[in-house]
Amino acid sequence: MPDTLLAKNKKAWFDYEVLEKLEAGIMLSGAEVKSAKAGRVQLKGSHVTIEGGRAWLEKAHISPYDFARGQEYNPNRRRQLLLHKKELLHLAGLLNEKGIALVPLELYLKKQLIKLSIGVCRGKKKYDKRHDLKKKAMQKEVAQSLKSSLREG
Repeated sequence: MPDTLLAKNKKAWFDYEVLEKLEAGIMLSGAEVKSAKAGRVQLKGSHVTIEGGRAWLEKAHISPYDFARGQEYNPNRRRQLLLHKKELLHLAGLLNEKGIALVPLELYLKKQLIKLSIGVCRGKKKYDKRHDLKKKAMQKEVAQSLKSSLREG
């Protein structure tokens, strides 16, 4: 359970059907930790790959920390994820299936450690997305009508 949510990949929930969730640690530099704790992280468009027996977070943007000293910094660099060997083997096996992707869902603090929630996902079809939008609009409409009826009564 996350203590403090630092970043959420809202687009992933819209574009993908989440089949399974895993928690992973992430290796960050000191300046990246400070920047992440300030909430300057963008997970949209990022993904997880497995190469050489290691998991990597690709294309996640962590803005440079304002007070970091002089070193050159790449905000979109690859970052290693910390997973158990069994979890890595399990994920590698799932990636061999057609249509399966590993997508970062949330970055959060858990007992002062920065953790990444990874989703084993399958892409949604266009009609599934339309169905979700319709369902969301209906829920919003029901909530508004309940709110207005409570005001009148």
